[in-house]
Amino acid sequence: MSYRLGADIGGTFTDVVLVDEAGGMFRVGKVLTTSDAPDEGVIEGARKVLEEAAVDPSAVATVIHGTTLFTNALIERKGARTALITTKGFRDAIEIGREHRYDMYDLYIEKPKPLAPRHLRFEVNERILVDGSVVKPLEDADVKMVIEKLATEQVEAVGVCLLHSYVNDLHERRIGELLARLLPDLARTLSCEIVPELREYDRASTTLANVYLKRLAERYVRRLGRGLLEAGIQGDLFVMQSNGGLCDVETASTYPVRLIESGPAAGALAAAHYGKLLGHANLLSFDMGGTTAKACVIADGEPLITPEAEVDRQYQFAKGSGLPVKMPVVEMIEIGTGGGSIARIDALGRLLVGPESAGAKPGPAAYGLGGTEPTVTDADLVLGYLDPAFFLGGEMVLDLDAARRVVHDRIAEPLGLALEETAYGIHQLANENMASAARIHAIERGKDVGRLPIFAFGGAGPVHAWGVAGILGSPSVIYPFGAGVMSAVGLLVAPMSFDFVRTLPGTLDEMDWAAVGAVLEEMESEGRAILGRTIDPAKVGFRRSADMRYRKQGYEIRVTIPDGPLGPERAGEVRVAFEKAYAGLYAHTIANTPIDVVSWRVVAQGPKPELASFGGARGGGDMCKGARAVWLPDAKAFAETPVYDRYALRPGATLEGPAIVEERESTVVVGPDVRLTVDAQRNIIAERA
Repeated sequence: MSYRLGADIGGTFTDVVLVDEAGGMFRVGKVLTTSDAPDEGVIEGARKVLEEAAVDPSAVATVIHGTTLFTNALIERKGARTALITTKGFRDAIEIGREHRYDMYDLYIEKPKPLAPRHLRFEVNERILVDGSVVKPLEDADVKMVIEKLATEQVEAVGVCLLHSYVNDLHERRIGELLARLLPDLARTLSCEIVPELREYDRASTTLANVYLKRLAERYVRRLGRGLLEAGIQGDLFVMQSNGGLCDVETASTYPVRLIESGPAAGALAAAHYGKLLGHANLLSFDMGGTTAKACVIADGEPLITPEAEVDRQYQFAKGSGLPVKMPVVEMIEIGTGGGSIARIDALGRLLVGPESAGAKPGPAAYGLGGTEPTVTDADLVLGYLDPAFFLGGEMVLDLDAARRVVHDRIAEPLGLALEETAYGIHQLANENMASAARIHAIERGKDVGRLPIFAFGGAGPVHAWGVAGILGSPSVIYPFGAGVMSAVGLLVAPMSFDFVRTLPGTLDEMDWAAVGAVLEEMESEGRAILGRTIDPAKVGFRRSADMRYRKQGYEIRVTIPDGPLGPERAGEVRVAFEKAYAGLYAHTIANTPIDVVSWRVVAQGPKPELASFGGARGGGDMCKGARAVWLPDAKAFAETPVYDRYALRPGATLEGPAIVEERESTVVVGPDVRLTVDAQRNIIAERA
């Protein structure tokens, strides 16, 4: 018997899931994230779950890992000392950006600082035009002068981004050769290798982000692999990418910028997987952990994918306030509200929740690890939503008195409010923050969030999901079995994948289809080569798309294009696909307007792993564990509320709210007038009675 192990690092907890290939075993583990050395938490969690399952570590055939390490390194500026080599006259393009103020009325607007400061941005006197012709050849002597400066400045990493290298990469390749020969220990990334498409600022930003993280990624992956071997786990190690696909260790080390949303993407994959099983091709994925919450629209059974992301936003919801990264990413909105989010009173006497978080250490006051600030978890504990003796199945006992004390002293007393009303205010404000962000996210994608069921998971998600659903008007909430570790489960249903892009602009009616065919074939060949390192090349499939727009529009939309040879006779099919996608976003099309294609994309993907249902028909014993006093906001009082054992709930069982359903890693909380139904896979479906 062989096993698969998924490990997801969150801001507060590290989740580990172990399954066997036959679907007979499903074991989970949850440990506090070791922020200073995240890989140690993964190893600890893996050892723990293997011991509990009495499985020999050598039986683990595959380890799949998701992490937010690289996003945090960009935000906290913990990467390498990085330089940029660019075309003469374009040294400051990375700082000028798009010449766009994301808030035109803010006189003190802040922008993220470039990863390469100005004194580490160097120019070479070369020039290639947009058609690929060379106007000013590159001189080796010019490059060698720059390399000498890199050595003098003790630079650790360098990104190379020359004008129009996506059309002609001759000069970039030559600089790469000289760097490899004269400074072989220097980490380097060429823009033509990582993002060969137009838009200078975005390309340079992505190139810098990748090389900034490169050494960190190499060290981390090597250290994690060594730790797994020391623990006796000899299986293959794969890492989740931001696009929801897996990659091998070599790819992760070479292209770490592809991993910036590694962890959150896994949760969206899990939501899509379960949505298909339940017959809900369209739903809202809602993942609330200890530090943040994430919302993602699942459409037609797949999470939405965007061709770019932003990192280190100075204002959470302000598009344009972060560093652009031109890499395919599962499209979601991240909200600074989690179980560890700190509640406070601002200068105007208003109650605020987040985005500051107590994290794993010191954590909420109830953890007893030194936390002194009131958090959402403290408030939920005061309200009776959490059992202090059953947190993490009793492995971690919460301090109710400490939670009551910090909520009272820091919030309730200064505001002149009762303790319980204050705690519920914190709980509800967290719900409002998350619901507001989820609504904006759905509307921007042309979706009516009020029609979408919510798929709720994460350690804190099931506690808050019904309140969020009430605000959004969602018809139902789905609580999966194992909700507290669902992102780790998502790792186990991810396929091997890699994305490619080539800029080849033209008008749809006058396209050079032979050139298009050559570009698509080139990308598919590269995909077979990369994925062929780990899977049978014959099993690699491809999905094609194009970035298209109406003439004179500033930005494109991604459009799925048909398989097979493309030519003038199929231009009509591509036009129909574009108009359908455009109408889906904007509810109209524009007649008698030429359509431009800017870039062509290919996703190479292996087969999706099978994950047998681990819910099964198990369950038995007494479903009701007892009752405890829970705050009911409508009654403004505590009421004895039944508490159910998630592991004893049988398929077909129905419960009436108010109710609490506990499993080891999460707790479902619903109020009155709610009917809970347990399906065949032991998911709980909550609907208004």
